[in-house]
Amino acid sequence: MSIRWRDAMQRALYGPGGFFVAGSGPAGHFRTSAHASPAFAAALLRLVEQVDAALGHPADLPVVDVGAGRGELLRALSAALGVAAPPSASSGPSSAGPAPSASVPLAFRVRLTAVEKAPRPADLPDGIDWLDEIPAGITGLLVATEWLDNVPLDVAVHTAEGWRYLLVDPATGEETVGDPVDPADADWLARWWPLPAAGTDGTGSTGSGFRAAARAEIGRTRDDAWAEAVRRVDRGLALAVDYGHLRDGRPVDGTLTGYRGGRQVPPVPDGSRDVTAHVAVDSVASAGARVARCAYDLGSQREALRALGADGGRPPLSLAVGDPAGYVRALAAASAVAELTDPAGLGGHWWLRQPVGVDPARFMAR
Repeated sequence: MSIRWRDAMQRALYGPGGFFVAGSGPAGHFRTSAHASPAFAAALLRLVEQVDAALGHPADLPVVDVGAGRGELLRALSAALGVAAPPSASSGPSSAGPAPSASVPLAFRVRLTAVEKAPRPADLPDGIDWLDEIPAGITGLLVATEWLDNVPLDVAVHTAEGWRYLLVDPATGEETVGDPVDPADADWLARWWPLPAAGTDGTGSTGSGFRAAARAEIGRTRDDAWAEAVRRVDRGLALAVDYGHLRDGRPVDGTLTGYRGGRQVPPVPDGSRDVTAHVAVDSVASAGARVARCAYDLGSQREALRALGADGGRPPLSLAVGDPAGYVRALAAASAVAELTDPAGLGGHWWLRQPVGVDPARFMAR
């Protein structure tokens, strides 16, 4: 039986036996920045340090990873934090009370929490907490790397009668046209996924050779999800990293697709594959800003990682003469960063930084 895409995605990705719930997790099917290189976690650590400074070096600094897969990013971040001996209880004057938090190494103040619908992996380090919902009251960093593109959404097609929902058969992926979109989705489409102003005849042709938008992915559910995530941050920073697009450049036929075994495949919502669609990042950003009541920063991963010190520059050839092994290591590290910053690949991700209760200038791209 055919159902709306939002319901089909919910079952296929998060229902019993769903793609993100069962099996070994998404890492075996597609590659994200967290999987590509430890350089991503190293850059994120520098962002954690910025958040820590903005908050005045609190005694506890939560870092919450939403859509954590099997904990790959937090494992890498834990390794980047390193392990050091905790400060001695007698290291400060006894009359001065407890040592200020700034004097305690960051590794002993960060609290890592993964948020994912799948069960906790058996091999996850004890220092990483595992939840199935975003906790409230975060004073720290919330990060969502390629989470929003998997928040289920409805898909609509434009007809002579206006926008109508597309229905899908979960077993085959075959689509049929359903009811007109409801008023809330119609309002979202009018604001965030506009059709060309004139000439549309309902078939995608304007009569002038320009092809109008034929289908749209209704991002209202992503807006709501991000707004709720930002609402869970009392003070700090919420960061979303994802593929996306802007209002003036929405894709004509949408972006809905599937991934399985490292290959792009048709988006059949049967639970055997990832089903994903790019994010209307400007709409999401607007929703988050309404909650945070604070300016946000929206830019590319390439710009963001370079601002955090990951530039992917080739090491000097002189290093090959004096330290050949070091040159090889540096070259490998530069290649990994180059993958993360390639504008045609992972570097094309959008970074949405939404400060909450702190000076937003600290997190604007430089």
